[in-house]
Amino acid sequence: MSQLRLVIFDVDGTLIDSQAHILAAMDAAFAAHDLPPPTRAATLSIVGLSLPIAMARLAPDQPDHHATLVEAYKDAFGQMRRAPDGGALSPLFPGARDALAQLAAQDHTLLAIATGKSRRGMAHILDLHDLHGVFQSVQTADDHPSKPHPSMVEACLRDTGSLPARAVILGDTTYDIDMGRAAGIHALGVAWGYHPAQSLTASGAHAILHSFDALPTALDRICPPA
Repeated sequence: MSQLRLVIFDVDGTLIDSQAHILAAMDAAFAAHDLPPPTRAATLSIVGLSLPIAMARLAPDQPDHHATLVEAYKDAFGQMRRAPDGGALSPLFPGARDALAQLAAQDHTLLAIATGKSRRGMAHILDLHDLHGVFQSVQTADDHPSKPHPSMVEACLRDTGSLPARAVILGDTTYDIDMGRAAGIHALGVAWGYHPAQSLTASGAHAILHSFDALPTALDRICPPA
């Protein structure tokens, strides 16, 4: 097994500020069913979960509509993504690109993705922000149980030959932190995402970052170069 350090990134709310895109697509999905849309807080609370589980939580009294809500959300999301200004709906958070470039240049660090996005959605993000080749493993909701099941992290470990003790996940939700802890790896939370920092700490995050500038130091503290 490799002694290299593996850093696994969540996407929505961690690398990408997709809040506007997610809220608009969710509102459109519910409108297509003549249902009142979830509150902003409710929608943001499910970011990171796979869509079937998210819809079951957002519309527990509409079980017959869960599957079609998922499809309506995907359709709305895709339409907005294909619009001329679609790229503006999912910008990288400030400092994200520089942090990725700095870590990717380190001989002792490997990078990976564990996201609730679909393969198609993740491919769009890689295209949009020219991130192809940055990550040694990219795991999406199409191939795994929903977070916080550790399956995505375990796949990242297998792909890179990394040891759990040499891996860290960076995420903005308790689902990310719980997933990392379930897989036996370190976990860092970010303060700019969709779940409050105190919830991430309660789930077991080793530290909460308030900017990407703090990431290299935090990584060296909890998972120093071998």
